[in-house]
Parts: sequence; C-alpha cells; structure tokens
Amino acid sequence: MQAQSESRADLFASLADPMRRRIVELLRGHEKPVNDIVAELDIHQSGVSRHLRILNDAGFVSVRADGPRRLYALRAEPFRELDAWVSRYRDLWEARLDRLGAELERRNAGKKTGATGATGASRGRNKEKGT
Repeated sequence: MQAQSESRADLFASLADPMRRRIVELLRGHEKPVNDIVAELDIHQSGVSRHLRILNDAGFVSVRADGPRRLYALRAEPFRELDAWVSRYRDLWEARLDRLGAELERRNAGKKTGATGATGASRGRNKEKGT
C-alpha cells in the first residue's frame, strides 16, 4: 500500500508543474514530435525535453522513434489510476454539492414565494385605492 501511495504522489508531482500540464494538453488526441511541442510553448527545446523525460518517467507519455524524430503520445494508464483514486472521493464532494443544490433551491423557492406574496399584496392595496 505504501508503494502505491508513493506512486500516486509521483503522478501528482509530475503533473504539478504548469508547463507539464500544458504539454499534456498539447498531446491530447495525437502524438507530436518535440519540435512541434517547442513551437507551441515559450521555452527552449532542452526545457521541453526535460519535461517530457519527467512525464515519460512517470508513465504519462510514451516515445516512438520515427527515423531521426521522437514522437510523444499520452498513455491512458496513469490517468486511469488518478481517476480511480479521485473517484473514491467523488461521493464525498457530490453529496456536498447535492446538499448545496438543495439549499439553493430551498432559498430560491422562498424568495419566489415571498416575492409573489408581496406583489399580490401590493396589487390588493392598489385596487383599494382605485389605482
């Protein structure tokens, strides 16, 4: 269990850097060579390569040789692992959101009832005055 917990911590640490998250976004959907990633980011190729190495070590990306180029693509498994971990806590926050939604509905219903009552009372007073 300790090793699995450390593994998840490594996954989160790998995605903690905003530049690595941007690289993950760029790779979403299809593989890209380093030069294409560099062209989309505001850092040098050495920086992109370092981030890709960290993502590769964590298992988020795979590398495929295509002649002299190296093509990077996302791997699904670490994302599934993170999703499985987060899903264990999903019930907790969904229950809280459900309670919040119910409270907001209750308050809105109270406002509508109060507003309708006030409007009705105003109309009654206006009729009495002949307006």
